[in-house]
Amino acid sequence: MFFFLKKVYIKTYISYNLKNIGGEKVLNKSDLVFLTFLRQNARHTLTRISRETKIPITTLYEKLKKHEKEIILKHTTLLDFSKLGYLCRANLLLRADRENRDKLGSYLKAHPVVNNLYKINNGYDFMAESVFENIKELEDFLESLDDKFSLEEKKVFYIIEDIRREGFLSKERLLPRMEV
Repeated sequence: MFFFLKKVYIKTYISYNLKNIGGEKVLNKSDLVFLTFLRQNARHTLTRISRETKIPITTLYEKLKKHEKEIILKHTTLLDFSKLGYLCRANLLLRADRENRDKLGSYLKAHPVVNNLYKINNGYDFMAESVFENIKELEDFLESLDDKFSLEEKKVFYIIEDIRREGFLSKERLLPRMEV
């Protein structure tokens, strides 16, 4: 029963939010199927996707070019940092005073240990997912941030294990049954 309700909710969300962005029809059913295949594995060839979806390869090529301009932000690879020797990952919540907020954001944006950076609310300015070889390196980084930007508040959440990453719109079974 719960699975059925979840499926209905996801169908409604997808059909309402992804097809009616700004009151304009942006995505159709074949776009959703195509984007789902790319989310599963962006290295799938257009030939393979065409074979599995029954969408002509020329149509897929046109969709790819169109979506690369409008929806697809970046093609990338997800890495297991621990296998590369980076054993410490953490989400940092940071708040700086008004004078240092923009400087802190620019600094974090350019710093090589910051994997993802977000501007957030609820008492903090930024959330930075960061990657380090060890905890000492993280503590040194936090100390340098505090020295340079006089942080008002900081919280550290160590990432122990990835349970799910990049999961939204990556499961074909969650899409509504459709003719493409």
